Amino acid sequence: MRASRLLSLLLLLQTRERMTARELAAELEVSVRTVYRDVDSLSAAGVPVYADRGPDGGYRLLGGYRTRLTGLTAAEAESLTLSALPGPASQLGLGDVLAAELKLMAALPPDLRTRASRIRERFHLDAPGWFRTPDDVPHLHAIADAVWNQHRIEVLYRRWRRPQQVTRHLEPLGVVLKAGTWYLIARPAPSDPPRTGTAETPADTAHDPRTYRVSRVLTLRALPGHFDRPHGFDLAAFWATYAERFEADTYREHATVKLSPDGLTRTQILLPPTMARAALDTATPPGPDGWVHATLPIESVRHAHVEFLKLGADVEVIDPPHLRDMIAATARTLAARYTPDED
Repeated sequence: MRASRLLSLLLLLQTRERMTARELAAELEVSVRTVYRDVDSLSAAGVPVYADRGPDGGYRLLGGYRTRLTGLTAAEAESLTLSALPGPASQLGLGDVLAAELKLMAALPPDLRTRASRIRERFHLDAPGWFRTPDDVPHLHAIADAVWNQHRIEVLYRRWRRPQQVTRHLEPLGVVLKAGTWYLIARPAPSDPPRTGTAETPADTAHDPRTYRVSRVLTLRALPGHFDRPHGFDLAAFWATYAERFEADTYREHATVKLSPDGLTRTQILLPPTMARAALDTATPPGPDGWVHATLPIESVRHAHVEFLKLGADVEVIDPPHLRDMIAATARTLAARYTPDED
């Protein structure tokens, strides 16, 4: 176990850059004296661990060493965060994930190597959704490079509202893969004129981060100079807030429906997740006929018209009246179309 603890100490210093003996002891769940002995062992083995004195001091690795682990390059180390997603890692231009993984496995002590192998054997992540063609993202590699190296980019972007093609100067902060679709999170560069928001991401201020679909980037040009990332920016937290706001902005209306037992079950298969979840959450106790009432969020009457038709005769729209009339008109048209001609 000491070998794995030494490796953990080394990786902590690589990822945290500087840590005190007390912080290392808390992370490794050992005594401070054990940390001192482990640091001495690493130094004796040729690892350049350096101790800074003073109240702001701590242990750190000398520059350059932190990017190496049994021949593991910086680019390969970065690619390991996506080792369960070889396709997306290749799209991002992070190098040969398999080669990086093999180098890391070779560096691990036997007990950790076995544990890592078990994880790969038992868990696999397949990000893209079913029955869809992946987006064409020719500029994803360049965007990832701009994110890593913190340089500004100029993009020609196609949006929904007019004018559809707009030029933007951006400071890329991160990329997100959501159900097989890539998104760029970026804030407007200072050279861009202030804007009140875009169709992609409504902004509270002119320079808040916004979300752009990578497949809609038509051209990209790297701009000179670098930018500083906003202090404390948390990509995962930003995306969680954005996704919640996007869902709330998308489903602004509601419809009241009756669902048969089969209809309630089929909502979980045929309707979008937000509507399906609401069908279960708002369903009333079944009536004498087994049907339930439920209130579902909808994007619009036109969108709900298409979604509810998927449920056929297992749904009855109660409200809004306009949606009920649209469903009824479609039902009459279908009935007339399938009624045999009488001689």
